[in-house]
Amino acid sequence: MNPLKRLGRRRASVLSLLAVAALVTPGAATAAPDGVRASTLGAQAAQSGRYFGTAVAAGRLGDGTYTGILDREFNSVTPENEMKWDTIERSRGSFNFGPGDQIANRAAARGQRLRGHTLVWHQQLPGWVSSIRDANTLRSVMNNHITQVMNHYKGKVHAWDVVNEAFADGGSGQMRSSVFRDVLGTGFIEQAFRTARSADPSAKLCYNDYNIENWSDAKTQGVYRMVRDFKARGVPIDCVGLQSHFGAGGPPAGFQTTLSNFAALGVDVQITELDIAQAPAAAYANTVRACMNVARCTGITVWGIRDSDSWRSGENPLLFDRNGNKKPAYQSTLSALGGSAAAQRTAAPSPRSAAALPSSFRWSSSGALIAPKPDSTHNIAGIKDPSVVHYNGKYHVFASTASSAGYNLVYLSFSDWSQAGSATHHYLDRTAIGAGYRAAPQVFYNTQQRLWYLVYQTGNASYSTNPDISNPNGWSAPRNFYSSMPDIIRQNIGNGYWVDMWVICDSANCYLFSSDDNGHLYRSQTTVGQFPNGFTNTVIAAQDSKFAMFEASNVYKVQGSNQYLLLVEAIGSDGRRYFRSWTASSLAGSWSPLAASESNPFAKSSNVTFPAGTWTRDISHGEMIRAGYDQTLTIPACQLQYLYQGKDPNAGGDYNNLPWRLGLLTQTNSTC
Repeated sequence: MNPLKRLGRRRASVLSLLAVAALVTPGAATAAPDGVRASTLGAQAAQSGRYFGTAVAAGRLGDGTYTGILDREFNSVTPENEMKWDTIERSRGSFNFGPGDQIANRAAARGQRLRGHTLVWHQQLPGWVSSIRDANTLRSVMNNHITQVMNHYKGKVHAWDVVNEAFADGGSGQMRSSVFRDVLGTGFIEQAFRTARSADPSAKLCYNDYNIENWSDAKTQGVYRMVRDFKARGVPIDCVGLQSHFGAGGPPAGFQTTLSNFAALGVDVQITELDIAQAPAAAYANTVRACMNVARCTGITVWGIRDSDSWRSGENPLLFDRNGNKKPAYQSTLSALGGSAAAQRTAAPSPRSAAALPSSFRWSSSGALIAPKPDSTHNIAGIKDPSVVHYNGKYHVFASTASSAGYNLVYLSFSDWSQAGSATHHYLDRTAIGAGYRAAPQVFYNTQQRLWYLVYQTGNASYSTNPDISNPNGWSAPRNFYSSMPDIIRQNIGNGYWVDMWVICDSANCYLFSSDDNGHLYRSQTTVGQFPNGFTNTVIAAQDSKFAMFEASNVYKVQGSNQYLLLVEAIGSDGRRYFRSWTASSLAGSWSPLAASESNPFAKSSNVTFPAGTWTRDISHGEMIRAGYDQTLTIPACQLQYLYQGKDPNAGGDYNNLPWRLGLLTQTNSTC
């Protein structure tokens, strides 16, 4: 984005955009890179910001084959029985955390995430709890158990199954009979979730159940109604766990629909106890693929490691046989996660059938979710140019702050979009990033260096690094990618401005794209090993007329395909901002139009609906919600979301003082 005063006027000359020149793309296309792939389940899931975990039994931790697979393959663990009520509080008020601690401490030492399972369940419940018939006593006992257990594991458990299996099988769609429902009524679930939030505000709170994978089933609908009601009334719930104990046929045909519909309520979904009778490779691949196609499906847990470890051992339902050998289902699962090249060759679907973007798009927009929060030293008019990643259970947003005094950067984080407006704003001019002109941030994690990078413009292309994205004070002072503006940019920029730097890497090279407000998209490159140094070979990657290829370019890898997506902000014949799009098979290749015209835009007010009221006619500088958070900038092919800046359609005046706000687009015509 260009913060200077140059957009208060849009004269009739903009009408020339209706006859835009053909897009010029110097350089020949090259073969697509393989992308970043891993050879184990947990490592590959992490590439898209997900986890792939397993249930762990403390009694098996002395088995070398068992722990060898556990440590190699999984980046998340769930205690199988060690955190259930009859283990932790067998006698009232007497807590035994030893078995759970054994698993928790081992996971922490190996960098594995920990799911808590489970706080309130009608089974594996001590007799003294089951025999309580007084509501006040049971409520006190339940709340105390939740509080004591969550306080003990605070900071160690990222997600809890707060309530487990509370709904009845069959056609009623109602809650099952249990001591909790029979004595406390159906409100016990809400009570449990509210108590859990108070005990550990940072942990994700999940409802977990089986036989809720088929969307049309009464049990599924009952759980859905409960979650919808909780979200509407502000009852704290962050995720729904689908146990997914499948027969040999695997998931129902509508499994992905179920995941998507729960996710659309504003909760994460997780496959929490996966096993499939006889472990057919296709059934495992279909299950994993359904999760990968839903952006808010954040992780998968198989319920055991080897077939001999399974509660269904007679059905051989897991990914490793009794000797610890990988079964065909392992390879299909790794492939469906986007795994190693060998797995891709043997089991993956063709890239285009796996993830082909549509040729036109339709969107629904939220209202304005994030507005400026001025304080005594920051008199901010607009918040702009967002960059966002979902990491460790939170959205991390970086943005420009704009005012008559100039531009700088701000950081905020939150667990759910409903919390975005109330999130604390951390102004980065108070950090080593410093005061002065800093704008248009982009954030990603460099997996080789294990560092977060924040890329931004300072008049040059600059960056800072941080080992911990959640620590706003951890960013380093600005460094520059270039010693000065590359000659080819200086020769073509005319009366434009050098803006909007964007970094993306494949398996071999990193590329730095930038714009000039004058119809040119530039690209430099360096090797992955040299990054962030060595950017050379700057070329014009694409060009068009001034307002047709203006600024705010984004480039992404499309998950499950050899396809890259380029978005560039344009200015329409009505003077409003919108996005055009192109695709390529290589970051160094040529770009082919996708939805690239004003009549068929990627995103413009004409193909966006505003259910909460039309608060903007500009769809301006923003960023896709990615499938992961690393340097490959991978996005899902389906159900896209885009965080963007918009403003009051009647606002005018000085560009730096325009009242930009941030809203979220959600794709409504997804084909998968």
